[in-house]
Amino acid sequence: MPGEFYIEDNKLKNDITEIKNSVSQVTNNVTTLVNRSGGMTSFNDWVEGDWGDDEQEVVTIGAHDFKCKVQSLLVSIRNLVGTSITVRMYMVVNGEEDKVYEQSFDPSSDPPGLWIINGTVGVHEALRVTLQSNSEDDSGEAVGYDYLLEAV
Repeated sequence: MPGEFYIEDNKLKNDITEIKNSVSQVTNNVTTLVNRSGGMTSFNDWVEGDWGDDEQEVVTIGAHDFKCKVQSLLVSIRNLVGTSITVRMYMVVNGEEDKVYEQSFDPSSDPPGLWIINGTVGVHEALRVTLQSNSEDDSGEAVGYDYLLEAV
């Protein structure tokens, strides 16, 4: 009969309805967990700086003793004309701020939107993101950022 099956060497008739209900319950539990992850907040803005003079702060993510997961960080260099745009990140490590990331990009060959963090990074201190250009023409230009933060 439809919805029924027999297990070999087992004379008991089993109804698949119980299995369907179990799968349905697991699906509902997973959906609830995904929907409950409302602790994620996105932040985005534009900031102007003298990028061509010195390294300038783009954004600080998190704070001292604030545990969170940075799910993604994008930086927009669409308004910059320098041939070398350097993004750096700093975080306090054992009481001292250390550079934890540095990468240079070329707007003529790299995309205008840069995935700086693409995945989960757990932090419990402020993560400071800076940018520097090799062109004075970039001073006063706007740099965009967008990040997704999940509280822990």
